[in-house]
Amino acid sequence: MSLYAAYAGNLDARLMTRRAPHSPLRGTGWLNGWRLTFGGESMGWEGALATIVEAPRSQVFVALYDIAPMDEDSMDRWEGVGLDIYRRMRVRVDTLDGEEPAWVYVLNGYEGGLPSARYLGEIADAAESAGAPHDYVMELRKRPC
Repeated sequence: MSLYAAYAGNLDARLMTRRAPHSPLRGTGWLNGWRLTFGGESMGWEGALATIVEAPRSQVFVALYDIAPMDEDSMDRWEGVGLDIYRRMRVRVDTLDGEEPAWVYVLNGYEGGLPSARYLGEIADAAESAGAPHDYVMELRKRPC
């Protein structure tokens, strides 16, 4: 098993059950020193896509999944790794049990552009369902789209 840190729509455990059915949710945590942003507007179907970038004094709420080997290829296909939309990157996640190494998907595109209202709403709903703090969810809901 490898540890995957989901930060956008994949925060929704029901969605992840369909995308990676053999990969249980382990818990939640924070990517400290990173911020959620959007980019690659030309790559998305309805506007910019979620990604993360390094940013001191910022943090991103994540859900941690133990990804089974049989689900890794499926996740890569879903995230467009073979199409050069996203790539995997190693990060350290702060949890209640300490720091955990994990991987995330990072956009292969420039930062900039706005997400669609529907996409941003899905991300906020996913964060809320994963147990993100109220102020984090509200900040997502207030973002421009």
